[in-house]
Amino acid sequence: MSDVAAVLVAVLVAVGIASVLRRRGRPAGPTQAGWSAPSQLDRADFPRVDAPWIVVAFTSSTCSTCADVAAKVDVLGSREVVTARVDYADNRDLHLRYRIDAVPCVVIADSDGVVRRSFLGPVKAQDLWAAVAECRDPGSTPETCQRPDQPAD
Repeated sequence: MSDVAAVLVAVLVAVGIASVLRRRGRPAGPTQAGWSAPSQLDRADFPRVDAPWIVVAFTSSTCSTCADVAAKVDVLGSREVVTARVDYADNRDLHLRYRIDAVPCVVIADSDGVVRRSFLGPVKAQDLWAAVAECRDPGSTPETCQRPDQPAD
């Protein structure tokens, strides 16, 4: 009987050691990136500093989604709204300055450069247009166009 007990203890110890080694050898879970858009722009870095609003698309020429987003931003240009495309290959210094680490990144900023709204990744044209309209004239968009975290008037 003592031989059976010794074997049983040895098996339990081996199973315990194997379990510990298996857990230690398991790679850590993937890290989640904390990408964010800038909260302030220096309007002197962009064209038409006199415009009340600016919409900037931070892009990369190697990103297929970026061209689509930049085209949607370009349409927003007007007397009141200046648009700018900041491509990584052409303006790496601005990407570094504003810590842009994911593209496309679109920011809507006021005349002081305060970012009022931003989008990371692809964006629908109607969402972008509604965001610019809401920034320019708060309360102008229907409740269905407002962000879930934005209180309705």
